[in-house]
Amino acid sequence: MRWWQVQEAKQRFSEVLRAAESGDPQVVTRHGRDVAVLIDIAEYRKFYDKPPALMEYLRAGPLVDGDIAIERDDNLPRDVELSS
Repeated sequence: MRWWQVQEAKQRFSEVLRAAESGDPQVVTRHGRDVAVLIDIAEYRKFYDKPPALMEYLRAGPLVDGDIAIERDDNLPRDVELSS
């Protein structure tokens, strides 16, 4: 990781970008305070891409032809003894 002052980062942006693309985050500072980080897009997507919403996920699943037979066991549940 390398720190750059804003002015230097602007002047050497191509170098800052190449370093970020190679997997080394680049921190930009202003008046000695960290204000931004430049990272590779793959790293960004790992952390900030949202997983699909439930309905999107279900709609993306395989299509089922015909009716689905769902059967439920009619047996009563087993007895469970709860003691302290």
